[in-house]
Amino acid sequence: MGWRPRGARVNSLQTTLRMIKFEHTIFALPFAFSGAWIAASGMPELFDLAGILVAAVAARSAAMAFNRVVDRDIDATNPRTVDRELVSGKLSLRYAIGFTVICSAVFVATAAWLSPLCGWLSIPVLGVLLGYSRLKRYGWFCHFGLGLALGIAPAGAWLAVAKDFSGEWSLPLWIGAGVLTWVAGFDLLYALQDVAHDKKEGLHSFPARFGSRATRIASMVCYAAAFLAWTKVGMLLHAGLPYMAGMGVVLAIFLFQHWLLRGDRLHRVPMVFFRINAWVGVVFFSALWLDLAGFNLDV
Repeated sequence: MGWRPRGARVNSLQTTLRMIKFEHTIFALPFAFSGAWIAASGMPELFDLAGILVAAVAARSAAMAFNRVVDRDIDATNPRTVDRELVSGKLSLRYAIGFTVICSAVFVATAAWLSPLCGWLSIPVLGVLLGYSRLKRYGWFCHFGLGLALGIAPAGAWLAVAKDFSGEWSLPLWIGAGVLTWVAGFDLLYALQDVAHDKKEGLHSFPARFGSRATRIASMVCYAAAFLAWTKVGMLLHAGLPYMAGMGVVLAIFLFQHWLLRGDRLHRVPMVFFRINAWVGVVFFSALWLDLAGFNLDV
């Protein structure tokens, strides 16, 4: 490839980070940390915490890059996505594939570094992370595939700290169930932007199959299921006021999203998706951390 000026290398890095929407890693990280905090009954060892951070970032980066690779033909026909990096030629297909392979290898290697069991399980997990990108071509359940990809994170981080299956699995599974339905809920709303395009291209999103009204109802049901799952986590933890107050804020965020998108206000979807919805994970982890740290204000 030869030597390139520093400015060109910086520009390539910035373009790569835009391709994978690196700033949106915040969606998954708080829930991964939640699983780790529960397994450790507090802050995990720095060794484990560093490994979980690297694995989570690498896994998400691989999934996003692979998504851009397999969807480049679809993105080229959609006015909303025609400027994406692979479609516009800002990054090459070869580069994106190489980036995906490297991130996948880092994920598997880091998982094995955390524990041999995590290393072996990282391979089928990687299959889920990469495989969800193909689901939109086969059925309306694709939104739940994305939810599953992110919902694995709490259990994976829990196992990274616990090292084996001898501990209590119910808490990270309940957190993961909430993540699965929460992610599916907001992905349903996000897909409302592309109904006409999906129908034209023969893609099987939920909105393209069932329409806008059914999609909004399905999203509400998913959000309700997420709220109930995370409330169950609080019950299992015998959580106090900080955790329950956090769940109240999460519920308010869910309701606010649907209020903002009432009617045909789909121009607000990017704001709801990338700004408001990102606070769900932050609020959840903060509430959990406060509860585990003993900040119980019950009287």
